[in-house]
Amino acid sequence: MGRDIVLDTPSGAIGAWRADPLAAPRGGLVVVQEIYGVNEHIRSVVERYAAEGYVAIAPAFFDAAPGATHGIELEYSRGGTSRGRALVDALGLEAAVRIVEAAARQLRAEGLKSGVVGFCWGGTVALLANTRLGLPASSYYGARNVPFLDEPLRAPIQFHFGANDPSIPPEAVAEHRQRQPDAPVYVYEGAGHAFNRDASPSHYHAAAAREAHARTMAMFADALS
Repeated sequence: MGRDIVLDTPSGAIGAWRADPLAAPRGGLVVVQEIYGVNEHIRSVVERYAAEGYVAIAPAFFDAAPGATHGIELEYSRGGTSRGRALVDALGLEAAVRIVEAAARQLRAEGLKSGVVGFCWGGTVALLANTRLGLPASSYYGARNVPFLDEPLRAPIQFHFGANDPSIPPEAVAEHRQRQPDAPVYVYEGAGHAFNRDASPSHYHAAAAREAHARTMAMFADALS
């Protein structure tokens, strides 16, 4: 069962959702949200990773955005998408990486090796947490990845994309393969953007979500052992 916690970060104290496994943990995972906040879906993802044996923490990144209120959760709507984009732009990727670092530091203080998994905007934050912090990472449909693909990887990473994702065209997927040839790039036929989001039936693709999850868990089992 997850619970609210407070994280100390360079941007100040922010909220986070944490879940712990029932048995001794296999490691720790920092979960980076989509642009809709730490909502019911992200909390369920955190708890799924805890069920796999990891201490999982999802920082509430919007708490650190200038002018934002605490605990923002946005609807999956045009208005929610517009507001979410404005919030992540106000926060900035550099501040987001520092928040991941703070969460990973807390996990290390508990004796846990840690990795990061992120979705959409969070997929790009996960990439940067790898290149700038050295954390193993699983990056799901990071539409903002391309400008950062020349940054050297510092740990294992996987990229996951839906074949029918209009925000990540085939040319962008090809750039991942060309510019990061040592990183597995998985493309799921029939899946689009946000295929892991089971809270949105129009986006969710069960087979792709299961396969990407299995690959992610296999990577972390190796990288955090």
